[in-house]
Amino acid sequence: MKKLFLSCAIIGAGLFTATNAQIQKGNWMVGGELAAANFGLNEGAGYNVQITPQAAYFVQDNWAVGPYVRLGFSGAKSSPTTFSYGVGALSRYYLSPGEQGVDSLLKHGRFFLEGNAGIGGTTISDGGDSANGLDLGIGPGYTYFITPNIGLDASLKLNGNLGFGNRGTTSNIAFRLGLNIFLPASKAVSNMKSE
Repeated sequence: MKKLFLSCAIIGAGLFTATNAQIQKGNWMVGGELAAANFGLNEGAGYNVQITPQAAYFVQDNWAVGPYVRLGFSGAKSSPTTFSYGVGALSRYYLSPGEQGVDSLLKHGRFFLEGNAGIGGTTISDGGDSANGLDLGIGPGYTYFITPNIGLDASLKLNGNLGFGNRGTTSNIAFRLGLNIFLPASKAVSNMKSE
């Protein structure tokens, strides 16, 4: 009985501290976002799907930087297919509990601010109004950790493309959902094994 109680206490303490451990310096965040997914059912309705695989390295506690790739398709029976693309760098900063102003909205999550910059654009299958240029984005989000190493993201992001093609500058606001896996640094893994 004493061993069972001690084991439960250690596991509980590990789960409590794990919420902060995954966003420490030296760890990796690997995953992606699903920006939009809708499939119309009415006549003339279309589809719109966009995914953004990403990876980031925590250069400091709470701050990660890394690359992303954005790919998307949209279209309908009565209109041409549009392919959107982008590649660049992102920077994400997780707010610590004292900075959030909300004392633990959900005990297993963290608010973050994210920005990105890269090259991107759209290509339309019939050759009209294609554009490419400098992609910029910024916005807040929230990560809910369903396990100590897996987080579900929701973010609201203002995106802009300073276009060099036919359309010039474009912008939009996107609600994004994502899933990220937080991989501990090798030092942290070796410390855990030694304990």
